[in-house]
Amino acid sequence: MSTITGGPSRGVRMPRDERRAQLLASALEVFVENGYHATGMDDIADRAGVSKPVLYQHFPGKLDLYLALIDTGIDEMLTHIHTALESTTDNKHRVTATVDAYFSFVEDRAGYYRLLFENDLTNEPVVAERLERLTELCAREVSTIIGEDTGLPDEESFLLAVGLVGIAQVTARFWLRSGGSIPRATAAELVATLEWRGIRGFPKRDA
Repeated sequence: MSTITGGPSRGVRMPRDERRAQLLASALEVFVENGYHATGMDDIADRAGVSKPVLYQHFPGKLDLYLALIDTGIDEMLTHIHTALESTTDNKHRVTATVDAYFSFVEDRAGYYRLLFENDLTNEPVVAERLERLTELCAREVSTIIGEDTGLPDEESFLLAVGLVGIAQVTARFWLRSGGSIPRATAAELVATLEWRGIRGFPKRDA
């Protein structure tokens, strides 16, 4: 992963929002490379090319910085899912687009998926709570469409949505870890076909 921040910024005054974005980008690189526990604030400050006092002006501690990155990653994942669901009104294509959104997210070199799905801080309650919330929010988006299309009760629609989201997430992560020997489009299409053959078995509301 290429370094997008570094020494040249040391001592250069930047608008607060730009500096925060730069610090987050640097922290993401270091956390993805080393994990949470092996990363120190010194490492992040060095990567960003700032002093530790500057880093602490924006983030009171390492966990605060890590949670800010988790929240950013969650927002990106939700944007991927929402965009996929809104891209068409054809439910078969919606399934394909949603599965591809997961594959696209895990393939993104920025590495946010590692913080969300492969982090070494899963026992931290505030992290676990955020990740559970991410699954719920993704499933809620999908379950709304399932409910509208089938007329199933909310709880049943939500359970089906959790299953679809879980399949997409797990298979996308496995695809990446296995080296991505199958082209992304092919892999996503395979998983989408599996999911569509399952979900289309539920009758449409107007059938």
